[in-house]
Amino acid sequence: MELRRKNLARLQAVLLVVFVTISCNTLNVIENICNCQALLPDISDYRHNAKHVAIPTGTPTAVTVEDILSWPTTPALPPDAPRSGRELELVEVKQAYLVNASENPGDCDVHMEIAATADKNAPRVIIETPIESEYCANRQLLQNTLAQHGFKMDTTHGGDLVQPLLISVTGLPFEDFEHGRGSPQVATLWEIHPAVITFL
Repeated sequence: MELRRKNLARLQAVLLVVFVTISCNTLNVIENICNCQALLPDISDYRHNAKHVAIPTGTPTAVTVEDILSWPTTPALPPDAPRSGRELELVEVKQAYLVNASENPGDCDVHMEIAATADKNAPRVIIETPIESEYCANRQLLQNTLAQHGFKMDTTHGGDLVQPLLISVTGLPFEDFEHGRGSPQVATLWEIHPAVITFL
């Protein structure tokens, strides 16, 4: 009986070590940013078709983070409302600080937050890069560059960067609705979505 108890204790110890090892290895693996499988159907995503479009070519209008923070907002639009007004204008934020990054497991969009300064308490604007294949290279650039700075980013890793990074952003404005969209510093319903970034 005593021998059986000792063997059982050894087995439990071995299983615990195996479990911890597997868990740590899983947590240390960064998922392929272009192979995300959305957990939620497209229909559950507010104005999904309006957000998941190509970024047009042409000369963008220069805007700043402060400009976006000042744009007036409207009451929530219907969930199937197409793009209109400002949402049709290609814009570029020539310089901003990337302060937060993660990948939303619900729709697989890469969620980022930018600010005019590196101060982590500064007001932020959300920018998002969709899962569609045309954005894969930019998503990989983001994930790889953040990894070089010791920051893991996928559906299970993300959050505020230890050190904000200087970027530029090109894309289309998008007016979202209030639904707990990001950190407490996010200060507007306006986003750049879809967006692509360049590290400066």
